[in-house]
Amino acid sequence: MGPLSPLEILLRFVVLVVSLTFHEAAHAWTANRLGDPTAKLLGRLTLNPLAHIDWIGTVLFPIVAMFSGLPLIGWAKPVPVNGANLRAPHRDFAIVAAAGPISNLILATGFAIIRMVVVGTTSTASEFVYILTVFLFIGVTTNVLLALFNMIPVPPLDGGNVAMGVLPPPMARVFAQIRPFGFLILYALMFSGILWDLIGPVNRLLVNWLS
Repeated sequence: MGPLSPLEILLRFVVLVVSLTFHEAAHAWTANRLGDPTAKLLGRLTLNPLAHIDWIGTVLFPIVAMFSGLPLIGWAKPVPVNGANLRAPHRDFAIVAAAGPISNLILATGFAIIRMVVVGTTSTASEFVYILTVFLFIGVTTNVLLALFNMIPVPPLDGGNVAMGVLPPPMARVFAQIRPFGFLILYALMFSGILWDLIGPVNRLLVNWLS
């Protein structure tokens, strides 16, 4: 990936903040629907980005990634979930975890549909239309990547929490022991290139299908 223009950096940053906000709000909404109001009581059941921003994961890390040409990945403040309040804690914990990546796939589909409508109904090649289509395409690619990245079965990512929710309790307890080393595992996967080998083909397939 070559150097990005200031406009593209701005568009990517806006899309990322919106996408992470929907992601965390989806966790909060799902947990509340399944009986745990913890996130709601803490003000996390909202689409206000300020309630979810992690200044390192939502701002600093993505900006460094964009300027250095790395894939646009970031994170927001995790939504707190009290499993004791969930109606079926083992099952519902997995559902709450899956809600974030699912929300990103829904957003990616929404961006793709709007982009197809814009491209199909606009005959004038204005600068505004060009910027809009670029913004919408970034919305597709960013949300697909966020969904796939978060579904990697390594805690503390959502995929790791889904795995702990679907595994039998004894196996889930064993699996949970790798949580303190989760970020080290992710960094190793990222810098070795294995991460992109795992999600790259699916990412390209979904992006091509949606766009």
